[in-house]
Amino acid sequence: MDPELIETALAHSADTNYLVRLSMNTGYQIMSLLTPPVYTAFVLARRGRSAWSLNRTLRATWVGGLGGAATFGGISYLRYANSSFEATRTRRIESAYDTSRVRREDHSTIGALLMAVLTPALLWKRANPVNLILGGAGLGGGVGVLTHYTRSLTGDIPPRIELKARETPEPKA
Repeated sequence: MDPELIETALAHSADTNYLVRLSMNTGYQIMSLLTPPVYTAFVLARRGRSAWSLNRTLRATWVGGLGGAATFGGISYLRYANSSFEATRTRRIESAYDTSRVRREDHSTIGALLMAVLTPALLWKRANPVNLILGGAGLGGGVGVLTHYTRSLTGDIPPRIELKARETPEPKA
């Protein structure tokens, strides 16, 4: 087999893996943000206030985040595995230099770590410890995403990095 073809296939696989990880992060963030209010509204509408519990809400938060990561990752894999090498490489380079995405992920990570520690500390006897830690991380990730978008709306927009096309030199004979 042609070594250049093998290198291209390996590079395409690496780019696809990178983009799938980014999509899984986004899926976790979005679903961790949407799940608690949707779950709460569903439980209150269907069963009433007495059926709602903190433990179930925290469990729904981390299970929803996990489901979002799996769904977004699967869709992203199907998209990029069947795309051309050039399109996938271009998308990877664009996403690597997307400062807004980087800041959103940073805020989400910071929020997840803080809430994974604070939620069990404040609510220890109110829910299962696993749900407290993982659900707290999901809530914190969602709060971090909201923080990023709030900062962007109030005028603290991350700087954009303009990518310039690089000319490849002609091979010398």
